[in-house]
Amino acid sequence: MGHGIKLTDAEREALDLLRLRTPSASVFRNCLIILMSDSRDSIPSIAHHLRCGTDTVNRIRRMYRMGGIGALYPTQPPGRKSRATPAFIKEMKKAIASDPMKLGYGFSTWSAIRLAAHLAKTTGIHFGDDQMRRLLRKEGYSFQRPKHTLKGKRDEPAYEKARRKLNRLKKMPGSAMPPRS
Repeated sequence: MGHGIKLTDAEREALDLLRLRTPSASVFRNCLIILMSDSRDSIPSIAHHLRCGTDTVNRIRRMYRMGGIGALYPTQPPGRKSRATPAFIKEMKKAIASDPMKLGYGFSTWSAIRLAAHLAKTTGIHFGDDQMRRLLRKEGYSFQRPKHTLKGKRDEPAYEKARRKLNRLKKMPGSAMPPRS
């Protein structure tokens, strides 16, 4: 069992203030780990209450002992850097602001797949549609899947005529289906 952390009133107040004002869930959790350590909760008990691992509790306590309150903020996330360079993001925003028809495409709205294909052609950096959606969301764009209809591609007068005829047939007496036996 690790030893608890003894906090002064000023440290406890600073941690509580940070916990209540932070928008980050991980900083909130890290503050709670330290505050619960001060109240002599055991490491497994803290891990159970906060639904995290005992390794996480030990790591946060060790970081706090070494770096104080500043160590409770998350560090650079693990993993490689994104292939979406600032130039790529700039090109993506430029493409979104432009009309695909003016760029020579046969459609009027961008989809994630179409945008990814266009950017792969113009920048040489290819992303799948899921990653493109994540990049769009990260940059503050909302998107919906396009609704594919035949409106504008069909003969509208013939369509209306057929629709009226179908409605007349449905309303005709005796047009009901015979009962099954």
